[in-house]
Order: sequence, then structure tokens, then C-alpha cells
Amino acid sequence: MNNKKHLFNEAERQYIYDFKTVEEIARSLNLNRKTIMSWKEQGDWDKKKCDFLKSKQLFHEELYEFARKLMKGISIDMDNGEKVDPGRMYAFCRIIPMFTKVKNYEDIICRKDSKDETKKGISSDLITQIEEEILGIKRDVE
Repeated sequence: MNNKKHLFNEAERQYIYDFKTVEEIARSLNLNRKTIMSWKEQGDWDKKKCDFLKSKQLFHEELYEFARKLMKGISIDMDNGEKVDPGRMYAFCRIIPMFTKVKNYEDIICRKDSKDETKKGISSDLITQIEEEILGIKRDVE
């Protein structure tokens, strides 16, 4: 791969996946801003970035819906006095920390993409509340 192709690919990666601005990319690769702008238009980076963000958003929605269904099933079992399957409880406990990672990711995206958009997802306070009230996990406050 020649150097120009390598720089093009690296600039595209930084724009789409690292959410860097054209100016930041030009500085990091020691290239002219106009070159990066030209590559951005040629490669249709805005559409690729939008597609990438949609795929991440869809994953978050699927993860959230899965956790809701899992939590609902566990709650029904508990309400009916049935023994909760340890595998389902374990899976639910493993999913909860993922929400914080997804939330942090969304915060970064929202900050870099648009200051006007309202943030979606669940807050870390709600995650803590779920852990305490449903799972009985108490956080040590220092």
C-alpha cells in the first residue's frame, strides 16, 4: 500500500471511528487541512460516520431491550415465589455494567456530534438504583 493510500485510510478511520475533526486529523498526520477536506468529500466520510453511529445506537437499543426482558422475567419469577434461574440472574448482573460503558460512549458521541441533541440511554444513577433495589448490591461510598 502506498503512503497516500495509507494516510487516506488513517484519516478516514480517525474521522469516522475516533470522531476527530478535520483540523485534528490534519495536525496528527501532518497534512494540509484542504487535503483532508477533499478526502472527506471523495470518501463520503459523513455518510460512513452516520452509518457507524446508527449501528452503535441499534446495538445499545437491542442490549437495553434484552436487559428489560430479562429483568421482567426475573421479576415475574420473584413475584410468583418461584426460584430464579441462577443463569438468568448472572446474565442480568453481567449486563448491568455494560450500560455504564454504553452511556459513557454515548456521552462522548453526543458531545462531539452535537451540543443541542438530548442524550438518550439510562443514567449511571439509575444503574446504581437498579443494582441496589433489585440486585441488592450496595456501593461503598468513600
